[in-house]
Amino acid sequence: MVEAPITQTTATQARPPASLPVASALEPARAEALRSVGAAFGRTRLRTLVSLRWMAIAGQALAVLFVNYMLGFELPLAACLAAVGASAWLNVALMAVFPSQHLSSPAETAGQLAFDTVQLSVLIGLTGGLQNPFLLMILAPVTVGASRLLPAYSGALALLALVCCGGMWLWGLDLPWREDQAFDIPPLYRAGQLAAVAIGLIFFTVSAWRTARDEARLVSALDAVQAVLAREQQLSALGALAAATAHELGTPLATIHLAAKEAGRSVKPGHPAREDVELIIEQSERCRTILKQISQRRHMTDAAMARATLPSLIEEAAEPHRGTGIHVQCSCSPLAGGGGLDDRAPEVVRKPEIIHALGAFVENATSFAAKEVSVNARWSADEVRIYITDDGPGFAPSVLAKLGEPYFSERRIEQRGGGMGLGFFIACTLLERTGARVTPYNRQFPAKGAVVRIAWPRTAIEAPAGWIEG
Repeated sequence: MVEAPITQTTATQARPPASLPVASALEPARAEALRSVGAAFGRTRLRTLVSLRWMAIAGQALAVLFVNYMLGFELPLAACLAAVGASAWLNVALMAVFPSQHLSSPAETAGQLAFDTVQLSVLIGLTGGLQNPFLLMILAPVTVGASRLLPAYSGALALLALVCCGGMWLWGLDLPWREDQAFDIPPLYRAGQLAAVAIGLIFFTVSAWRTARDEARLVSALDAVQAVLAREQQLSALGALAAATAHELGTPLATIHLAAKEAGRSVKPGHPAREDVELIIEQSERCRTILKQISQRRHMTDAAMARATLPSLIEEAAEPHRGTGIHVQCSCSPLAGGGGLDDRAPEVVRKPEIIHALGAFVENATSFAAKEVSVNARWSADEVRIYITDDGPGFAPSVLAKLGEPYFSERRIEQRGGGMGLGFFIACTLLERTGARVTPYNRQFPAKGAVVRIAWPRTAIEAPAGWIEG
């Protein structure tokens, strides 16, 4: 259901953000994930290809022997077994040259699958060609290639299979049959077989490649999400390490300070060492003050990291994106008909996922806004919502259906901060982990701009009384 944008109010004074800007945390993860997409195609273990070929060899040999001896159809047995033996010798050669864990390059994988396509075409051509009911098996190596290789190699394999099918039309032997029964397949049927195989090759090649590509992109995009969370966890771990270091250094430093004071009492004024002793006392006292401040700051940071008021949460997410030439406003108010709830903003769980995701949405809004972006929080007894609204051109209809998919971006390279299409996906994924629902839509006419609505059940985001995150 489309909702009208929320009335915007002037933001309260922003407090400094407690985490790094979202863009600086996301860009390395985005770039690394994008580089890994192409690497997911073509790198196949040699053992996998060899195992699949041994299975094909066993099936082909059994089929040929069964048809020739059990069904009594006369086949060019020597030629058929020679074609099957060629695959067996290829496997033996590969196993002798390469270790079983060898990763075949895209060219090596394509070469092996091309051999399998030609070998299978020869075998089918010897046993009936386009009349052979097993003709569709020629789709197997092409489909395997489409799921592992880049489009250039997949297209070449599909073209090779089509050429082989055309060759079977010209030189393929007749389908073996009993001499006492007439069996004549008209040319039109063979043409239909050829058309069916051609359509199947195109369909399976495209669908297998698209499915494998989407899976690889999704895996690499989720890796980018993990990289963002790992970065935040590292920053938190550094804070914990600093607090632990301050605690551990406190005891020896106190001993040094006490010893220096005792030495100061024994060294009379005017003594050459008096100045050095006073310097030691002064600096040790300074160190104790610094360590005390670190410990207190860590204690306060723990409380802030555990929970925050809803206004401070959206202010923290929006603050890094101020000063870019786009006015960013924040406001909070209860929802109408909120069930008798008082006007005080709820305290919510402050999670790194929420901060990063909100920041990513604000960053995206400032990239398209004409003059201003508003971040508005609403709450009721059952729900907490945050609306991020800009006054830009809004989402194109073709874009709305794909928002949230990895590596899909509505930004052009020449636009501000033209990205790789991971920001929206990462933000949606992070928020969904916290129980949120993300809904993008456009503002109602005549207003211009896009809106991203984020809604949580209040129980999923509100911090319980006295709760501290462990």
